[in-house]
Amino acid sequence: MYDGIINVYKEPRFTSFDVVAKLLGILHQKKIGHTGTLDPQAEGVLVICLGKATKLCDILPDHDKEYEATLLLGTTTDTEDTTGQILSQQEVSVTEEQVQEAILSFLGTYEQVPPMYSAIKVNGQKLYELARQGKVIERQPRPVTLYRLEILDVDLPRVVFRIQCSRGTYIRSLCRDIGEKLGCGGCMERLVRTKACGFQAVNSLRLSEIEGLVQTNAFEEKIHAIDTMYPEYPKIRMRKQGDKLVYNGNKFRKNMIESMTEGYQKDTSIEADTHSGFLVYDSAGQFIGIYQYHLDKQEFAPYKMFL
Repeated sequence: MYDGIINVYKEPRFTSFDVVAKLLGILHQKKIGHTGTLDPQAEGVLVICLGKATKLCDILPDHDKEYEATLLLGTTTDTEDTTGQILSQQEVSVTEEQVQEAILSFLGTYEQVPPMYSAIKVNGQKLYELARQGKVIERQPRPVTLYRLEILDVDLPRVVFRIQCSRGTYIRSLCRDIGEKLGCGGCMERLVRTKACGFQAVNSLRLSEIEGLVQTNAFEEKIHAIDTMYPEYPKIRMRKQGDKLVYNGNKFRKNMIESMTEGYQKDTSIEADTHSGFLVYDSAGQFIGIYQYHLDKQEFAPYKMFL
C-alpha cells in the first residue's frame, strides 16, 4: 500500500470523487482521500492523500490556495458558471477601469451568499439537490476573505484574474457579485486551481501519467512523505527508552528527547516559542506522528499518529 501525498491535476468534467475512484483502480488500494473539492468544470491542483496520509485530509493547511478565474460579464446563469441555464444576457458597456475598480473592491473580507448549486446543507438537505428540483431558497451570507486579487487580462466581456482566498470561498459567487456590482451581471467561464497545500499546477500529475508511472514502477518517486507537509514544525528524535511511549501513542516529557531540530533547545525554546506541532521520530529516525506541547503539564501529547 502507498502512503503519502501526491499532486494530481484534475481535468475538466471530472468530479473530485471521479479522480479518487479512478485512482482506486490504478493503485489497487482502498485508502485514498482528497483535500478540497473542485467543481466538475474546474481544473488544477487536487491534493490526494494515500494510505496513512488520509489522516491529513482534514488538517492540511490550505491558506495558500490560489486560483485563476475567467469572468464572463453580461451573462448570468442558475449555476453561476457557463455550465448552467442562462437567466439573463445584456450588453457590457463598462470600461476597463470600472472593471478593475469593482474587482479590487472585494479584496479583504466580505459577506458572500453561497450558490444554490453547492453541497451546503440546509435542514439536512444539500442545496444542489433542491436546485435540481427547481427550488431556490434564501441562503445566509457567510464571511469569506480574499487575501490577494490580481487582474491578469481584460478583454471585455471577459476578465481573467488571480485570487488567493480563504476556505469556503466560491469563485463562481465572486464572479456573480462582481457582475452585480458592475450592473451587467456575470458568471464564471473557467477556473484553474494553480496552488494548494504547497503544491503547484505546473508540477501536477494527470491520471494518465500516474497510470504510466505505476506500470513502470516509477510512481513511488512522485509520492511526498507525510512529514514533508510540515517543514516549519521542529523535529524531535526520541531516546531509545522513549520509543515504546510513542509507539503506543502515549504522552512523554522532555527527558525522553535525544535531539531536536538544529538550533532548537529543548530546555528553553519549547516554552519560549509557540508551535502548533512537533514532528516526532523514534530513536532510529522513523516518523511517528505530530505531537503538541502542553505548557501547563510540561509534556508532549499526540495530535495525529502515523505509525
